[in-house]
Amino acid sequence: MNPHSKHPASFAAILSSIWRNRGLILQMTQREVIGRYRGSAMGLAWSFFNPVLMLMVYTFFFSVIFKSRWGGLNDNKATFAVVLFVGLILHSLLAESINRAPTLILANVNYVKKVIFPLEILPIVALGSALFHSAISLLVLVIAEVILLHTLPWTAILFPLILLPLILGSLGLAWFLSAFGVYVRDISQITGIITSVLMFLSPVFYPVSNLPERYQGWIKLNPLTFIIEEGRNTLIFGHTPDWTNWLICMAGALFLAWFGFWWFQRTRKGFADVL
Repeated sequence: MNPHSKHPASFAAILSSIWRNRGLILQMTQREVIGRYRGSAMGLAWSFFNPVLMLMVYTFFFSVIFKSRWGGLNDNKATFAVVLFVGLILHSLLAESINRAPTLILANVNYVKKVIFPLEILPIVALGSALFHSAISLLVLVIAEVILLHTLPWTAILFPLILLPLILGSLGLAWFLSAFGVYVRDISQITGIITSVLMFLSPVFYPVSNLPERYQGWIKLNPLTFIIEEGRNTLIFGHTPDWTNWLICMAGALFLAWFGFWWFQRTRKGFADVL
């Protein structure tokens, strides 16, 4: 295969690449997840205990020290931490994908120069690793919700649909940033700042309704706001999603996924020359 040849960038090319390389994607994702804990005494068990410990910390600081409460739930001291944890899980999924993306190609130079390798799967593998840890955190959240709130609404089964636009959007951003990071190395420094700021510009620690009205419209322009709010509605409050806004969000995520892939495919021919 000629590394300078033109690569297809259509939706069909995305699906074809994922299906054709599904075995490799699964194998590399598994290796990355296990590799993160290689050498530690508890190994993969840390993927479960980390979110448990974090949830305990959030519960103590926000419900005991700050005595925070979240409107719409009972006065249980742990309710704020449970609701907050939903926002943190969703933000962390996006943040991990974005923060890792700019160095994905730079960290795998051998795949670019020495072998014929489907470079477009590297962001998928990174996203798969992030999804694994988010799934473990979600399991911890569901267990905590049942124990602390004594309920789990049926609408929780709709949560994967709420997650879908976030997954597609994260993948599109990862494709774009992984290619862009090859040519502009400073982008890896900027993404960390952006994701940190995004945490406070998203309703992770607060509901949108608590903001002054003049700020609510601005916060709602952030696509992550809809995902977090609807994630809480389905997982905790027992409300069905706003399907109209979900379709709009889904359309935007599909476009972002396609654009990120298109950018990656159009710029990848220059990777070997730059690296």
